[in-house]
Amino acid sequence: MAEDKTPIVPATPPVLFQVRSVARRIGGLIHDRWRGLGLPAKLLMLTAIFVMLAEVLIFLPTIASFRVSWLNDRLSAAYVATLAADAAPGGGVPPALRSELLRTALVRAIAVRRGGARRLVLPPVTDLAIDSHYDLREVPQQTFLGALGTKLGQIRDAMAVFTAPDDRTIRVIGLLGPRFEDTIEIVMPEEPLRRAMVRYGLDVLWVSIIISLITGALVYFAISRLLVRPMMRLSRHMQNFSENPEDASRIIVPSQRRDEIGTAERELEGMQRQLTQLLLQKTRLAQLGLAVSKISHDLRNMLANAQLISDRLTSIPDPTVQQFAPKLIASLDRAINFCNDSLKFGRAEEAEPRRDFMRLKPLVEEVGDGFGLPSETIAWSIDMDDGLMVDADHEHLFRILSNLVRNAVQAIEGLGDEAKHAISVSARREGRKVDIVVKDDGPGVPPRARANLFRAFQGAVRKGGTGLGLAIAAELAAVHGGSVRLIDTDKGAAFLIELPDRRTA
Repeated sequence: MAEDKTPIVPATPPVLFQVRSVARRIGGLIHDRWRGLGLPAKLLMLTAIFVMLAEVLIFLPTIASFRVSWLNDRLSAAYVATLAADAAPGGGVPPALRSELLRTALVRAIAVRRGGARRLVLPPVTDLAIDSHYDLREVPQQTFLGALGTKLGQIRDAMAVFTAPDDRTIRVIGLLGPRFEDTIEIVMPEEPLRRAMVRYGLDVLWVSIIISLITGALVYFAISRLLVRPMMRLSRHMQNFSENPEDASRIIVPSQRRDEIGTAERELEGMQRQLTQLLLQKTRLAQLGLAVSKISHDLRNMLANAQLISDRLTSIPDPTVQQFAPKLIASLDRAINFCNDSLKFGRAEEAEPRRDFMRLKPLVEEVGDGFGLPSETIAWSIDMDDGLMVDADHEHLFRILSNLVRNAVQAIEGLGDEAKHAISVSARREGRKVDIVVKDDGPGVPPRARANLFRAFQGAVRKGGTGLGLAIAAELAAVHGGSVRLIDTDKGAAFLIELPDRRTA
């Protein structure tokens, strides 16, 4: 039987799962609370945190410098004790005097080194075990990195004081004179140093807290007044304006500030005024459009009745009636078509196209038959492959082509001459789209009409026109993802219809 060599993965202790779960819950709670705080509260908390962090960064080198200074004071006190010991009669130091000198200097033993000879001036009362050694002889650093390393070492030694055992004994070496070889050494307990550093640290802590509160308050009120309050004012105005954009009284009144906040207020005022005017204009146009739709609906019915009556005029043999009846019928047809276009354009939006791949040429032939093309005055030509397929809605594409061909027919008829004119429709496939060009040799599009060519009631080309045909054609092409645009020609007008195929996943 083969030996199973699958490594055994130690199971995670249940306590660790609990710790992680609690940490996630606490983190989620803090995150939710933080997201729920307002901008002033977040600013106040961040200011306090950053100021305290700055105080901590200042505290570390400060406490390290205090430790070095305190140890140097002990070295100075030990040096004074050595002078007193050397002044004792006969060169011997009585035990009582030795104990008093060591107690005053807060050390347990003192030794000096001069001229390479080391001498124990005040020996310890009992045997000592030294735990750590520190050399305070300053060696000048020539580089920034060297000085930084020295300072980091002092910070590390200072932090070690707080974590060391209470009964630790240290040995400290310092300079005795200008010569680097002349030194003074002391052996001392570290507990007095820790107590002094704790007292100093508490003093610095209280001062830091006071400085942090004062600095945080000043920074908070300054930033709050300069940034937070203006931003909250902008936010309130935007919320108030969004409740009723058509109410001009809700538009923000910009302050006289010349900074970025003032610029934002003025830009917001401009956008709000523009939006209010546009909404009011659209409201009036919507009301007007509703009225026009009702009028067009009733007018279309009346014109349809008039058309039925006028059809009877063609059966009257009177020459005058026969002369004017066709013109009357044509005028009624145009009026009815105008009413239909107005009603179609008045819809909120065009229906979603029901697209399908179909042959384009039969559809174009159907459009030409609807306008009686070719006629006595207008030639009609179709230039495309019989098998050219287009991905479009049949009804939508028929309306696009009908509007463009109708405009061409009306432009040619508006010339009033007896010359022979022509309308052509050509198409070709370019990759995943079909380009259709409707071209005529009529009067063309005047320059003044080009800017608003596809805008309803603004882009009319001929006198008395409404521009609805081109606007509807452009809108129907847009719902297919395509476009309709005017292209330059030597004579007449030409419109390019671009219809892309549907996107496939």
